Amino acid sequence: MADHYEVLGVARDASPDEIKKAYRRLARELHPDVNPGEDASERFKLVTHAYDVLSDPEQRQRYDMGGDSAGGFGGAAGFGGFSDIFETFFGGGAGGGGRAGRPRSRRERGQDALVRVTLELGDVVFGVHRDIEVDTAVLCDTCQGSCCQPGTQPVTCDVCHGAGNVQRTVRSLLGNVVTSQPCNVCQGYGTTIPYPCTTCQGQGRVRARRTVSLDIPAGVETGLRLQLPGSGEVGPAGGPNGDLYLEVTVAPHDVFSREGDDLLATLEVSMPDAVLGTSTTIESLDGPVELELRPGVQSGDVLTVKGRGITPLRGSTRGDLRVGVHVVTPTRLDAKERALIEELKKRTKSPTPQLAEFHQGLFAKLRDRFRNS
Repeated sequence: MADHYEVLGVARDASPDEIKKAYRRLARELHPDVNPGEDASERFKLVTHAYDVLSDPEQRQRYDMGGDSAGGFGGAAGFGGFSDIFETFFGGGAGGGGRAGRPRSRRERGQDALVRVTLELGDVVFGVHRDIEVDTAVLCDTCQGSCCQPGTQPVTCDVCHGAGNVQRTVRSLLGNVVTSQPCNVCQGYGTTIPYPCTTCQGQGRVRARRTVSLDIPAGVETGLRLQLPGSGEVGPAGGPNGDLYLEVTVAPHDVFSREGDDLLATLEVSMPDAVLGTSTTIESLDGPVELELRPGVQSGDVLTVKGRGITPLRGSTRGDLRVGVHVVTPTRLDAKERALIEELKKRTKSPTPQLAEFHQGLFAKLRDRFRNS
């Protein structure tokens, strides 16, 4: 019979939460709805049975003492092999370097932190430096992560004598069975703290606000996450810091929009300027830009200014600034203006509006004047 701990891939001293997490991970992988293979189906049955036994404290205790998963004692069938029998009878490696014989460490890695930052479109062109306030766990200044009051230190647990676990002998049909469990006095650490630090309550860390200086690169976009290793929360007892993740949101701009590494804008042109042509200066996100409009420019035409777009996240060649022309037709004319327009119409002999040959490109340009530039 397969050892239940090996089936779930957990240690024999695994906590109920660790057993539950291992079962959920394997169940998602082996469930018949996800993995219809015959081998997966058999493994799913073994995983489910192992979890049923180990998730029940009474069944798990019987199993650890050599009983079978059905509640009786089935000799060696309840063990996964000689090493498991040895660990059960001789204390799980206490004094011999086994897994159950090692005390826990108070120092643990800190959790990762997520910070959201909103940038202006102009910040994305070249990148930007930001100082961000983060509410997180920092090292306790009083004890420097020792968890003890200054001048004191942890002492060896007088119950487990520093082993972090205690052994108990239980009589069974197999004889005297020695089991090993985490020490209830020191919680498996092997030491106790008689005088915990009053600043951090013996945690080695406190909550505080700190400033993180960030150099956000050019080319970032909404939804992108930047990882800053070691800038997250400090761990318990001064353990190593987790990572800080920066999630970027780029705020909409009133004038410019983004398409890849290009910037898009719309230039409104009066009808006379469109007919005669003109030059103008516009303000881009990084300074003025001169534009030349040829005579007869049409709505939907696109003027491209090379190298005035966004610096890519990976690379150095900037995108372009693309300006779509929109010819504004006047809607209110006084008598003199109307007379001039009518005279122009007569002189140019404008044709009567009529249907012409269908041009797909014309409609595409009207629908999205930037995509065909």
